[in-house]
Amino acid sequence: MPTWVSDVMQPGKEGRMNTELDIALRLGAATLVGAVIGLNRDLHGKPTGVRTLGLVGLGAALVVLASTDFLATPLSADGNPASRAIQGVITGIGFLGAGVIFRGGGGKKVQGFTTAALIWLTACMGIVCGLGAWIPAAVAFCLVFLLIFGGGSLERQLHRMADRERGSSG
Repeated sequence: MPTWVSDVMQPGKEGRMNTELDIALRLGAATLVGAVIGLNRDLHGKPTGVRTLGLVGLGAALVVLASTDFLATPLSADGNPASRAIQGVITGIGFLGAGVIFRGGGGKKVQGFTTAALIWLTACMGIVCGLGAWIPAAVAFCLVFLLIFGGGSLERQLHRMADRERGSSG
């Protein structure tokens, strides 16, 4: 592994981030993850998209970075500012998510849950990127990618199978 990669992956020895590159990587990763999640929403004609979720990811990461004062271990047991910032992001993002949930079809069908969940998840991904927790970020991103790009077709296939089963047993 190149030296610069290991330096970025592990914060500085004095407990501070190494370089501006580390800050840019954290903010860039959060923005990119949000934008990709937003691309899925945009392609499905949903009210959020690349810009909205890219901004959510960037904002969450920025709040975490600012509140940690760029420390390598931002989550200590003493209730430091990073912990409070993360709590604030998670609470506040609920309002943005709630804005996309609505009732349609004569009040019988609720829509927007997936978009609201993805807004919340984008904020969480921003927090993880802001903390520089790259392994959880990479694993979560892969799982999100599988869910948002493959979950819909899997759901439709399962519904078709269930409908056929109900039809043949009735």
